Amino acid sequence: MKLMEALVQRILQEGRYLGNGILKVDSFINHQLNPELTLAMGQAFAAGFRGLGVSNVSKIVTAEVSGIAPALATGIALKAPVVYARKKKPITMGDNVYQSSAPSHTKGGIVSLSLSPQYLKSSDRVLLIDDFLASGQTIKALTDIIAQSGAELLGIGTIIEKSFEGGATLRSLNVPILSLAIIDSMDDSGIKVRSGL
Repeated sequence: MKLMEALVQRILQEGRYLGNGILKVDSFINHQLNPELTLAMGQAFAAGFRGLGVSNVSKIVTAEVSGIAPALATGIALKAPVVYARKKKPITMGDNVYQSSAPSHTKGGIVSLSLSPQYLKSSDRVLLIDDFLASGQTIKALTDIIAQSGAELLGIGTIIEKSFEGGATLRSLNVPILSLAIIDSMDDSGIKVRSGL
């Protein structure tokens, strides 16, 4: 059985297509969390990247809020700290920060991401973990932040990839991209999804 068949089944059973390219999976990923499934995702990311020869990961990077749970699970599996880019820069962060921005499909408008240089150094070897890969704009913004730090990006992992939305532009980064579940199509008649591992 493929590693993430449980994830695929949850998407088929509980995922809802809301139109305009939006998949609602907040009963187990990005509003309510299923702890057992989330930890299994982290193990799957860890195993998948190890299988691709990725080693000595020193930091997991993501964006708040929905990327934190899978990133934390991956950090537990790889024994690496997790740092997340903030969508609203707190006054405690100071002015000297890494910043980038991306359009948000689900929130509308542009989202600004900020990350403190205190927690991401040029010596870090980084995995980027997020919930969705659709257009790839948020992930691209995170890769921009990683580049600003001088850290080495080792790979990108996402829970769900919408294969039809153009995230292929990230392939030019020349790092492995692992998606635990891949949506090939979705419309009012249903969702076509397969395991990515």
